[in-house]
Amino acid sequence: MDHFGCIWYYMDQFGTTTFSGQEKCLVDKSGRVKLPTRFTEAFKASDHTVVAHCLSEGALALYPLSVWQQMRQAEPRPAPKAAESIVFRRQLRRFGALSQQQQITNQGRVTIPPAFREMTKLDPGTEAYLVGAEIGLEVWNAERWEQELKTLQEHEQEKAQAEMAADVMKERQDHSRTETT
Repeated sequence: MDHFGCIWYYMDQFGTTTFSGQEKCLVDKSGRVKLPTRFTEAFKASDHTVVAHCLSEGALALYPLSVWQQMRQAEPRPAPKAAESIVFRRQLRRFGALSQQQQITNQGRVTIPPAFREMTKLDPGTEAYLVGAEIGLEVWNAERWEQELKTLQEHEQEKAQAEMAADVMKERQDHSRTETT
């Protein structure tokens, strides 16, 4: 990554904080991570309230409360839909069970809820990465983050190869058409 070890944020055109970069940290003996000042400043708009949410990839997301509220407003009529759809109820259950509001302390620490530590492999004493995800932060176990980076690189390479193959195929088709006319 170009900006390895750097973290910063900026406001996008809609006034939303955009988180980017990454930084290594340690989960302390109380199961907390310390956020750099620039991130605690970014969370100030939500009165230092974050929503911790376990991601299916095995990381813990930390979203500003306003971002979380936007994410959860996707369904205009959740009650009638929940009455009809087991899939929707499971989605609500997943978000409800795997999410919890947290306060950033005056020292810039966020506690990883004990129930989430096992799921994310973020036990006390674990090396972790704080990773910018544009709309919030993700806290990754260091080993899982290294694997995720590898997966991201492989995916990008596969996409590039597929794009190049499609471009060659299109050029051949275009060349065939011009020869037949």
